[in-house]
Amino acid sequence: MDTDDTTRVWLVERTYSDDELNLIILVYATTDGRYYHRRERALPSFTGPARETKAGLSVTADELGTVDDHSTRERYAAEAARVAEEHDPDDAI
Repeated sequence: MDTDDTTRVWLVERTYSDDELNLIILVYATTDGRYYHRRERALPSFTGPARETKAGLSVTADELGTVDDHSTRERYAAEAARVAEEHDPDDAI
């Protein structure tokens, strides 16, 4: 845990939704890969302001899900550790 009962998660996956047009799915995970946080975001219009995707977030325990699949947990752990090593949480990536 970080401070104030929050946990630091790092961007591990960015995909486009198959069933919704103009929707980006962002997945953040802990560096051990055990927990994840998912956000959905509409793609910005070409005329509107761009929205940055932060390298890391601090989220509360009720915003976290558990990663049950072993291979997904390993993949998330590796990518979260890489992003944490290369970026500050507020970096736009």
